[in-house]
Formats: sequence, structure tokens, C-alpha cells
Amino acid sequence: MALSEPEFAELQSRLHVQLDPGLLQLAVTHRSYAYENGGIPNNERLEFLGDSILGQAVTVMLYLRYPELDEGDLAKRRASLVSSVALAEVARSFGLGEFLLLGRGEMLTGGRDKASILADTVEAIIGATYLDAGGEVATELVMRLIQPLLDDPDRFGAAAMDSKTSLQEIAAARGAGAPVYTILEEGPDHDKRFVAIVAVGDLVTARGEGTSKKQAEMAAAFTAWTELTRS
Repeated sequence: MALSEPEFAELQSRLHVQLDPGLLQLAVTHRSYAYENGGIPNNERLEFLGDSILGQAVTVMLYLRYPELDEGDLAKRRASLVSSVALAEVARSFGLGEFLLLGRGEMLTGGRDKASILADTVEAIIGATYLDAGGEVATELVMRLIQPLLDDPDRFGAAAMDSKTSLQEIAAARGAGAPVYTILEEGPDHDKRFVAIVAVGDLVTARGEGTSKKQAEMAAAFTAWTELTRS
């Protein structure tokens, strides 16, 4: 079922942008919903576009904001800000999950809070903003979305850059032993995704997703590290 006019208005209000309803609906249309509704267009092309705009905007911002950092440190900071973990955090901050158009299977398996889907949809919305309102407005949206991450360096600084090491250190400090990772694969060969589940003794169990095993493990480790530092 398509988004209603009140839903369009609410989502645009949360984003602080005015977008063409058709583009905004396309941006929140997951491929599972598209497949179940006769193969209508989905948000993957917008996601592709938005990923590029996001990366460029963050790269320029970091270059100008941190003149003292070398290329390696800039790359690490960029990776932490555009990761699926970070973008999913952004999406949850304004309740994006409630506006997603998902197929029945994804809805039944918690798709509205799945990090990969939320992150991809954020990128699609950025792409839609670029097409409808131009590069300047799209860049402003990117900066507005990631500002809370920049304001919280403990969460998206060193720990996010090397979350597996950070998790190992906090696990050792609490006498829990080394984190144990389990890797699962999802999806067809042409669209493979990996899920990592990490257990830190009896303290915490966390899940992460990614397009590679390493990315999934880093996402799981960061989620576990975040939970442990807050407990």
C-alpha cells in the first residue's frame, strides 16, 4: 500500500525537505515490496546515486574540517560515518522504519529495523533529494543527518574505526574472554549479504550485517561495544 498524504507530509517534516511524492515513495520502496506488487520500480537505483553523493559530501566535509589528518585517518573517519551501522542509527533517529514499503516476508522478519534496509533507504532518500532539489540541498541533508554522529566522537571515532579491537579490549577488561563470531550468509549469489553474530561471554550478543564477512563482523562488534559501554 502506497504512503498516504499525511505520511508523506510527516516524513518530509522529519527530513526538513520538500520532495516530489513520487520520488519520495520510490526512495522508500524496497525490492521485496516491488516484487510482490508486479515488479514495480524499487529504490536500488536511487540508493546507488545517493551512496555517491553521501560519500562525496562527507569526504569534502572531513577534508575541510580536519586539515591535520592524513589520508589514512580521513578514510577511516569517512568509513565510520557512511557505514551501514551509522546510517541505520541515523534512520532510527527520525523513525524511518515506519515509512518503509516492504514485502510481507521482510515485515515478518523485522525488516523495519534491519540495518541494511534502513541504511540503503537513507542513501535512496539522499539520491531522491539530489534529483528533485539539487546538489546543494542534498549536501545540506547529508550534513544534517550525520551531524549527531559528528557530535558524538566516542561512538563514531576510534571505536567505530576498529570496532573489533575495541570490543576485544572491553571484553578483556570485564573478564569475559575473547568475543566469538558466527557468520551466516543470506540471499542469492548475485546479491549475497553476510550476517555476523558476536557473543561476549554472558554479557552481550549482537548482530551485524554487510556485503562482506569483515563488514558484518565490524558492524556486530560495534553494536556489542556500544551496548557494553552503555551498561
